[in-house]
Amino acid sequence: MIAVIDYGMGNLRSVQKALEVSGAKTKVTSDPKDLARCEKIVFPGVGSFGEAMKELKRLRLAGPIKDAIGEGKPFLGLCLGLQLLFEKSAEAPGVKGLCILKGESKRFKFKKGTLKIPHMGWNSIKVVRSPGHQVTSILKFIPKDAYMYFVHSYYVIPKDKSVILTTTDYGIDFVSGICKENVYGFQFHPEKSQELGLKILKNFVRLRC
Repeated sequence: MIAVIDYGMGNLRSVQKALEVSGAKTKVTSDPKDLARCEKIVFPGVGSFGEAMKELKRLRLAGPIKDAIGEGKPFLGLCLGLQLLFEKSAEAPGVKGLCILKGESKRFKFKKGTLKIPHMGWNSIKVVRSPGHQVTSILKFIPKDAYMYFVHSYYVIPKDKSVILTTTDYGIDFVSGICKENVYGFQFHPEKSQELGLKILKNFVRLRC
């Protein structure tokens, strides 16, 4: 069973439906006990960094998320769910993230009249093959420079560059996907990215625990 974390701010139904189409049994939950019982976790994120962390703490989900990751359960963070894996964000100064990965999120900054913020719509991802990078099956059957759907104003900057899985060009070459052992995260929305996005979710469903 895959637990889809419900903290009151995620696009849950579309993610749940996409996972079920990919062959998964799912449960949308805010119960910490379900994170202990499940085989895998998907963390969809919509909203602000500070409010999301506030809700995770109120629901007592932050600790169980860390415990599940520490136990080796496959974990997939989407959009804000990726950003919350890191230590902090410029969106909420002074608020500590989950600190699963070292690094932070920063806001796009462009000259007036150039690129729009938020970055919204279709854009391509480029797979990074850095030295020591873990080759992962989560991008199996995903072609080079595949297009995915984005909606965001902030992007992650990992301290450990070896966790970078994909990058995307939007004024700058920003990190759009990460992977470290059993932890995966994407800045784009696979559930909104049509056939190729569904392939990524299907690959996650098929990952061995």
